[in-house]
Amino acid sequence: MFCSKCGEENLDNAGFCKKCGAPLKPTSKLIEEGSATGLEPNIAGLLCYVLGWITGLVFYFIEKEDRFVRFHAVQSIIVFGGITVVQIGLWILALIPYIGILFWIMGILLSLGSLVLWILLMIKAFQGEKYMLPKVGEIAEKYI
Repeated sequence: MFCSKCGEENLDNAGFCKKCGAPLKPTSKLIEEGSATGLEPNIAGLLCYVLGWITGLVFYFIEKEDRFVRFHAVQSIIVFGGITVVQIGLWILALIPYIGILFWIMGILLSLGSLVLWILLMIKAFQGEKYMLPKVGEIAEKYI
């Protein structure tokens, strides 16, 4: 269960947020308050991932209040921005004669892994979960 005031994840049976002390609504995992976009936070969180880092940037600059949406926006920017940079590097290295095929294969594998990660992150955001990827989630937490 997430705190609607600060976005902190709490135990499902908790009555108050462990971070800010706000009362928790026991019936929902979703953050109840609407975002600045007028969308439900879980929908806005999902949309942060739809076009990768591009929609992450859009929601990061539009949404100023909802920590849940801002977290997913920043995580999207970091993850898919990083993947984009690595993919471009692999495409360039794939042009090298003879060993370029290895970089091309690495690019294909990275694309498949990115697809799985993209779907997972959209599902988790839609379910109202503040799913933190290792290291990336910690960094994203600092920028919300």
